[in-house]
Amino acid sequence: MRSKKTLTMVQVGILTAIVLVMSFTPLGYLHIGPFSMSLLSIPVVIGAMLVGPEAGALLGLVFGLTSFAQCFGADPFGATLLNINPFGTFFMCVPTRMLMGYLAGMIFKGLRKVDKTRTVCYFVGGISGAVLNTVFFMGAMLLFFWTSDYIQGMSGGAGIFGFLVTMVGLQGVLEALICCAAGGAISKAVSKALKRE
Repeated sequence: MRSKKTLTMVQVGILTAIVLVMSFTPLGYLHIGPFSMSLLSIPVVIGAMLVGPEAGALLGLVFGLTSFAQCFGADPFGATLLNINPFGTFFMCVPTRMLMGYLAGMIFKGLRKVDKTRTVCYFVGGISGAVLNTVFFMGAMLLFFWTSDYIQGMSGGAGIFGFLVTMVGLQGVLEALICCAAGGAISKAVSKALKRE
């Protein structure tokens, strides 16, 4: 029992360190113009799958807090949103990422019970993190910032659907594919190494 708790603490500690390193180095964000494609959902979903939904929520919290910290000058887009609505920016960055980590863990947990291959659930769990991250982040952005002059200017009068296609577009698809491949493969490999299968 004690060794299991120790293993859990070590895993969460290592993944927290990975999130922190990725957050403040080019490893965590691929900048495309004014937008950023985040790869931080990868260690979050790995933790959610290997340790559990609660660990996913904790790692999501770390991801969210580091993302919010970027809004204080490191990320021009986030800094602009922070000036418009600090609460909305915090909500968009932090609770959404916690919920993403928790739900990715729950999705994996549910699928693992029915996945006879013991493989598909890892890749679905991996992609779910990126998809949930995008859905929650964009949902919060629309909720708090859609009527702002800044976002309206970015939309160019294209409406909500056109804005979503522009914002998510290729980067959202790439983020989902990378998270699916990396999160699924790493989690499956580590789980197998730990002889959980």
